[in-house]
Amino acid sequence: MIAEKEKKDIRSFTQEELEQYFTENNEKAFRAKQIYQWLWQKGARSFAEMTNLSKELRSFLRDNYKFNCILPELSQKSEDNTIKTRFSLHDRHKIEGVLIPSKDRVTACISSQAGCSLSCHFCATGFLDLKRNLDAAEIYDQVFLLREMAKTSYDRSLSNIVYMCMGEPLLNYKNVLRSIDLITYPKGL
Repeated sequence: MIAEKEKKDIRSFTQEELEQYFTENNEKAFRAKQIYQWLWQKGARSFAEMTNLSKELRSFLRDNYKFNCILPELSQKSEDNTIKTRFSLHDRHKIEGVLIPSKDRVTACISSQAGCSLSCHFCATGFLDLKRNLDAAEIYDQVFLLREMAKTSYDRSLSNIVYMCMGEPLLNYKNVLRSIDLITYPKGL
């Protein structure tokens, strides 16, 4: 029996890597820009959403790549209108993100790790074991989903982002920096 090849998350590629791949496979390089726009500006969570790509290309992408998107699982709203959301990762680990509204801004407090290794006594996450670092796309997903939630719940967009929910961001430095690049990408969020 032949084992099925493990699909790589399409969101793990840089735009340059996608351009190189398409060029080497006789596809137009601008397709990479279109895909990158779908991923990081429009927040696509499936290839079916990428409607300006041919059906054949979308089918090829679906057959060869995957999305490891996070999913909102449960949200709780407090009396001060703060919303805490539990997200499920593709490997079933759980993380949290929090929306904190104030008079002048809406802040998203996001996670950088599933669990934490520091065991700080003042932090509830410190009582959880570290499961793993989040990748940049999982961090981005929190911001994208919380931004949508802020629009729906407060009729405002995010104005601030803090990496202070689950995990220690400096222990996941590479993915945190990449997530900042994706979030602040000029043609993105």
